[in-house]
Amino acid sequence: MDSSNILSKFNITQLNEMQLAAADAISKERNVTLISPTGSGKTLGFLLPILPFLKEDNLGVQALIMVPSRELALQIETVFKQMSSGFKVNCCYGGHSVRIEENNLAQSPAVLIGTPGRLAHHIRTKSLDLRNTPILILDEFDKSLEFGFKEDMEFIVSQMKNLNKRVLTSATSLDEIPPFVGIKEAKSLNFTKERIDSNSGLVVKSVRVVGDDKLEALMLLLGKIGNRATIVFCNHREAVNRISEQLSKHKIEHGFYHGGLEQIDREKTLIKLRNGSIQFLITTDLAARGLDIPEIEVVVHYQLPATEDVMIHRNGRTARMNASGEVYFLLGTEDFLPKFINEIPEEEFLPDTFVLPKPLDWKTLYISAGKKDKVNKMDIVGMLLQKGNLKKDELGKIEVLDKSAYAAIRSNKINKTLQLVQTEKIKGKKVKMEIAS
Repeated sequence: MDSSNILSKFNITQLNEMQLAAADAISKERNVTLISPTGSGKTLGFLLPILPFLKEDNLGVQALIMVPSRELALQIETVFKQMSSGFKVNCCYGGHSVRIEENNLAQSPAVLIGTPGRLAHHIRTKSLDLRNTPILILDEFDKSLEFGFKEDMEFIVSQMKNLNKRVLTSATSLDEIPPFVGIKEAKSLNFTKERIDSNSGLVVKSVRVVGDDKLEALMLLLGKIGNRATIVFCNHREAVNRISEQLSKHKIEHGFYHGGLEQIDREKTLIKLRNGSIQFLITTDLAARGLDIPEIEVVVHYQLPATEDVMIHRNGRTARMNASGEVYFLLGTEDFLPKFINEIPEEEFLPDTFVLPKPLDWKTLYISAGKKDKVNKMDIVGMLLQKGNLKKDELGKIEVLDKSAYAAIRSNKINKTLQLVQTEKIKGKKVKMEIAS
């Protein structure tokens, strides 16, 4: 397939420097390690060059992409589908229906994306055979090891008897590659240092807390930041919950994200962030990388990063792809800037009083039907425009999941629209609709 035709589907005319280097190396070398920051376009960088290796008459899995999280798996699947290559792609991950995955695997996809635990399960139950799969991509490889997936990863790789191409990617340098991966020599590409040195769009500031109430200082800072898309990073989920409770008291739209939440709640939070229904995301380092979070303007370190790698991942959420962004280190009375920060940040002073951010332009409508009900975006668009009396510019981003869908609607229209469509059916089926909480 013509690569220029594929690029046009992403509204770009050419690959960036990292993507060009990755495409060249993966097409020529048996083993490649790619180190490049979050948001730099690694996914397209490794998907494009594997296309020529996929054969239409091959009935098995031809490329396995192993990832540490469900969110990253879905993100890669979306990119691959957008390429419109004609090859089948499927995802396997914890929290997804095992039966649906078994049905998908009955007619093997050319490209399979999955988390180690679920992939290992399918191999053990004989619903997945990787003996003849030639290509292995380990995306966010170090994160998978960090999450404790080494045993499952080792088992999966041991089942791949005919591997002839391995690609390892990460956002930070790899200390060592475990022997089970089977790489003795690899072409190494590292774009991390160049990205940090040239990231002139990133403005780093520090805020010294006056008194002992760090949470109050954060509220003053968020009031000053206003309606810009912001991620607040914490080291512990207890801090995330405490900040969320404070924002809720002020009726400030926000989302929170950590490993203790149900998967659907984490997914819903990211959808609302993407469609503009919330502007503040309070999170642990779980959201530092591997998630589809666009156009973050501000990063706040409420609790300081423990290592330089953690800081790089957090800061990588803003000033992406040559955009500008701001980073704030919130320093309590006993906090000091980490030693790995080379330049002294500009000092930011807080206002005396809290200024409530303006209400947001969008809210999210929840619909209790999705892909498994044969519902697609156009079904939802048609219903909301025709029955909900919405104009095109009053309807925002729509995302359809397996069993639910979410549509962004102008805040000043959503209540009236909900009244109008409350009794409507989609694909002949009565569905529940409500404003997503």
